Amino acid sequence: MIAILLVLFPFFASLLVLAGNAVSAKKAALFFSVLELLLTFYAYYLVRIQPDATALGCTIPWIASLGINFKLQLDGINLLLVVLTNVLLPIIVLSSFTKSYKNAGVFYSLVLFMQMALVGVFLAMDGFLFYIFWELALIPIYFICLLWGGEDRARITFKFFIYTLSGSLFMLLGLIFLYQHTPGPLHSFDINALYKAGQGLDVKAQSFIFWCMFLAFAIKMPLFPFHTWQPDTYTTAPTQGTMLLSGIMLKMGTYGLLRWLMPMVPLGIAEWGPMAIALAVIGIIYASCIAVVQKDYKRLIAYSSIAHVGLIAAGILAFNTQGLQGALVQMFSHGVNVIGLFFIVDIISTRTNTREIAKLGGIRNVAPQFAAFFLIVLLGSIALPLTNGFIGEFLLLNGIFQYSAWIAGIAGLSVILGAIYMLRSYQNSMLGEPNGLTSTFRDLTVNEKAVLIPLVVLIIGLGIYPKPLLDLTGPAIQHLINSSLPIIKP
Repeated sequence: MIAILLVLFPFFASLLVLAGNAVSAKKAALFFSVLELLLTFYAYYLVRIQPDATALGCTIPWIASLGINFKLQLDGINLLLVVLTNVLLPIIVLSSFTKSYKNAGVFYSLVLFMQMALVGVFLAMDGFLFYIFWELALIPIYFICLLWGGEDRARITFKFFIYTLSGSLFMLLGLIFLYQHTPGPLHSFDINALYKAGQGLDVKAQSFIFWCMFLAFAIKMPLFPFHTWQPDTYTTAPTQGTMLLSGIMLKMGTYGLLRWLMPMVPLGIAEWGPMAIALAVIGIIYASCIAVVQKDYKRLIAYSSIAHVGLIAAGILAFNTQGLQGALVQMFSHGVNVIGLFFIVDIISTRTNTREIAKLGGIRNVAPQFAAFFLIVLLGSIALPLTNGFIGEFLLLNGIFQYSAWIAGIAGLSVILGAIYMLRSYQNSMLGEPNGLTSTFRDLTVNEKAVLIPLVVLIIGLGIYPKPLLDLTGPAIQHLINSSLPIIKP
């Protein structure tokens, strides 16, 4: 029952917030998101003490004649991402308190509705239900970007919509194909039935399913060469929309790859996995090199996100314990770090009316607290030891190395390139002497500290003591590997 509460609570909260004015809507959204977070902590407690996590889910017949059920389930894999979603939502809402949005009730209602859809994506254990939540998550972020985005938002948001919708239709095609191969006469969209059906197909059929579903997940992450919608969308979207996209929504793609695709078509993975890993690694190097030459801070972080997610995808495709666990830990860490970076860039943009790195400088001299928080978030992003980013990247590179030492060596360049573009951007913006734009830069306000302090605590805390994440995900990952057919390495 806890699983269905996690989905339904933000849905009803979004309806209640809808009628609020600018002040009441943001306060109500923060209140409801904190209550959802407390409910999530209770779910974490139940999963840790419950030997059989199936008791925490629910299965309600929905369209019985088609074998479709409203089936939600909790385990260590999806609970980690539910925790990520519900930890970040109050921070994202709080980060908007200094903003003034027209039709604030609609804005915060869309944010909470998106929270509902994201939690639904992670908890759904029925293929049709998974697809429904997948599509529902697209609706609120589309309107958030379209109504409150920046310059040229209509064209950029439409491109984003077409990309993601096209990928979703390919995924639906793959799910229907699998559904037709589940035991009849009454077929089923249950995830276990789809696993069994996919594993029983020949390599040609599995290859077809692989590409149908991989395209959807690759676009959502995004992976090279399906990434072209991302930099423009991240740059144009309002800051809170960018946080939702980068911190949480892209995890739908990596989660789908891990939960739905990898165990479902082992022969398809054996046939096409090397090409998929090659695309991920190409994306790592390509995006890192593009980030090095970026002049706009928001675009720099957008391209760095492509590099990070490429490493996560490569770790998942390696399909071993270290790679999968590293991917999950890095999904969590990346979500924390990237919304911290986008919030910091939003502060810079608000104070100076520019995101151009070359026009900044000397901010540390006039805003030392801001510079210190920025440095901690930045160090987590470049995976400095004793920060959260280090744990995930170390496990990822370990897992990829077990798959191929050469691929791990190339993928590992992301660590070096990431340090280059992030540290250089910090040097150019924070160090040196203040100029006309930065000499009056104000230090952090109480509200801004309230956003950054939890993020910094997570960055340092999980870097020093990652055991809660590892203990949560370890058994579920081992079960996923053991219940899947062996994946043949090239």
